[in-house]
Amino acid sequence: MICGVDEAGRGPVIGPLVVCGVSLTDDAPLVELGVKDSKMLNRRRREELAPKIMDLCRTEVLELPAEEIDAIRARMTLNEAEAMLFARVVDRLSPRVAYVDAADASEKRFRELTKSRMRCDAEIVSRHRADELYPVVSAASIVAKVHRDRGMDLIQEELGVPVGSGYTSDPVTKTFMQTWLEEKGTLPPHVRRTWKTSQKLMNLNGIRRLDSFEG
Repeated sequence: MICGVDEAGRGPVIGPLVVCGVSLTDDAPLVELGVKDSKMLNRRRREELAPKIMDLCRTEVLELPAEEIDAIRARMTLNEAEAMLFARVVDRLSPRVAYVDAADASEKRFRELTKSRMRCDAEIVSRHRADELYPVVSAASIVAKVHRDRGMDLIQEELGVPVGSGYTSDPVTKTFMQTWLEEKGTLPPHVRRTWKTSQKLMNLNGIRRLDSFEG
């Protein structure tokens, strides 16, 4: 068995981080399916592909809400947290080889971070842009993104206002956070409070525009 592992939602200030792993014996069916890095596909196409991928592959998905991300970051870096989640998914799938999309600037360091947290003895291939290089990682990225998008839909339904994608580059997200803070004097639910954007907004009590803090 081989598996691919990728995430969706590492950088946003709102919503969950989703890690997905998919495994199968041969990735030829995924090539035939036309899987690509999820960022290269629109939402309609991802939604079409996800159930087909899940029919072909054994699939494991972990979803970490914003409040759990904040709690974990009190103990470790985001890279370490992501390696921990990747390791958990690989252990559940127990493949011969696991291809992972390296979150660290060093591919080798991320491989070692992931390997040190695993119980199974799978070989780890850690590469930047693995979701473009390996169909099995592309498939994982698609399923992860679909789960993340549906999670954002539920958040928007719960709050009753448009929240956007959760990225601070999204004007809808900017407006949502700024307006909520100005009207209620606190950050909205499902916001990652350990993010610098959130902390600066709270410190300034919503006086400055959210796009002042991009980057």
